[in-house]
Amino acid sequence: MLTTQRKSLILDILRRDGQVIAKRVAQDLALSEDTIRRDLREMAADGLLKRVHGGAMPIAPDLPDFSARRSVSSDAKQRLGARAVQMVKAGQMIFLDGGTTTAQIARCLPRDIAFTIATHSPTIAAELEHHPTADIILTGGRLYKHSMVATGAAAMAAISQLRPDIFFLGVTAAHPVHGLSTGDYEEAAIKRHIARCAAETYVLLTEEKFDRVSPCPVLAISDVAGLIVSAGVPKERLAPYRALNAAIFEA
Repeated sequence: MLTTQRKSLILDILRRDGQVIAKRVAQDLALSEDTIRRDLREMAADGLLKRVHGGAMPIAPDLPDFSARRSVSSDAKQRLGARAVQMVKAGQMIFLDGGTTTAQIARCLPRDIAFTIATHSPTIAAELEHHPTADIILTGGRLYKHSMVATGAAAMAAISQLRPDIFFLGVTAAHPVHGLSTGDYEEAAIKRHIARCAAETYVLLTEEKFDRVSPCPVLAISDVAGLIVSAGVPKERLAPYRALNAAIFEA
């Protein structure tokens, strides 16, 4: 088997199982563990996976600050935002997560129907300062500056008083085995809490977030009503997510 074939197979295993165990792969391919470990080292150097003792895990995405993230995949985020607002109906309460992708939802919201926007992000609330028909609820708490969202007990208590129709969730990584995840423990807890309070949760995903794992789990793929994804994501990459019964909406 050629090196490129082995590496392609290793990536397939990583997407399917959420991990690669060097000994098991070596046995399945009738190769030495040294050969597989060498492949894993080279793939780690190329940024394709993360080496761990005995094998590999999906890579964790970088976490640039809020200002830097505004310029990342901006066209794709705009399309995701435009697709998300098609789900908004008059009279609903919509909870918008913090982040640069959900900011695009705020910019695309219809201006001819009335609804309520709840958020724990002051930057999202500011986006809607001049919106003519949106009633805004901003929950407080300890500000997590990296994502510009409120976290902690005060935020939890305020969100508990709400029952949103839709929660538009933002995460840093998505994987069919490890689910949806983000980089901060407290922020992950808030996201889970909002999802529990909401009737339905949809997550917005640009292509670079697929098949990656951040340190703090938020929800399983099967826990959300749907994924709003960039239209360019290959069908074979989406297949494991479709198998988990989440609807997929391309933008």
